[in-house]
Amino acid sequence: MIQQAIAIKQEFVQHIRQLQDTICGALEFEDGKARFTEDRWQRPGGGGGKTRIIQDGNVFEKAGVNSSEVQGEVTRAMREQLQISAAHFFAAGLSLVIHPMNPYVPTVHANFRYFELYDEKMNKIDSWFGGGMDLTPFYLFEEDAIHFHRTLQRVCDRYNSEFYSSFKKNCDEYFVNRHRNNETRGIGGIFFDHLREDPFSGDEPFQFIKACSESFLNAYLPIVQRRKDHASNERQKHWQEIRRGRYVEFNLLHDKGTLFGLKTNGRTESILMSLPPTVRFDYNYEPAPGSEEDKLLQVCLHPRDWV
Repeated sequence: MIQQAIAIKQEFVQHIRQLQDTICGALEFEDGKARFTEDRWQRPGGGGGKTRIIQDGNVFEKAGVNSSEVQGEVTRAMREQLQISAAHFFAAGLSLVIHPMNPYVPTVHANFRYFELYDEKMNKIDSWFGGGMDLTPFYLFEEDAIHFHRTLQRVCDRYNSEFYSSFKKNCDEYFVNRHRNNETRGIGGIFFDHLREDPFSGDEPFQFIKACSESFLNAYLPIVQRRKDHASNERQKHWQEIRRGRYVEFNLLHDKGTLFGLKTNGRTESILMSLPPTVRFDYNYEPAPGSEEDKLLQVCLHPRDWV
């Protein structure tokens, strides 16, 4: 069992390194112009990561694909934020956010992570996986929403027929701007945390998160390819920046990962890479009733069953 745990940790680290390369290569190919720059960093308490950013491309205005592997002592802030009791920790993960140029291409976010806790003698006392992905369109195309959710459902159903509905519910309830009349950030996806051996056996939790993470490009790139050349004007760009403002509000006010990173002296540039390059905060802005902008807003106020 100990050897299996060590193997899963090593395999997960190797997986996110390879996946970072695969996703970055696919995004560069799709963009056709911009290239990722890499910033390698070290964490003072132990470990480090690779932050990769692409900006001002043909398709992607700004995107970040980050990997990290960190370890060290569990601080008081970590105990309070994560509600854990341990002496040491290890965490590895891949996190990405993509902000497209064209308002008809949705923003997307994904995160896949593994966590281990140890006692004073470095005996492992707990471990789990977490993650998911969600889509934030600016204009609603129902076929895109259905494609995204069905892709995730197919992955979930390979492991447990109840996963998709449970993880979709988690996502709908998590990515919410409660200060904005419980308006969701987008059309959701799946979100899960503290995924342990139960209800799995052996290395199935790792295989599940591996399958989820590998489905990202299949879930997102077909949407990009359908919408990246859609004609748009200043009115659509204005709406995109209004909705990006809501994205910023969620990340800075509610997102647990952002708040955890900032409160525990995480690397600020890597944490805030998720923020879009341009946003608007127009006072009391409301779209015209019945407009395409209003159509999206109604979905954000009343989440749907897309599959």
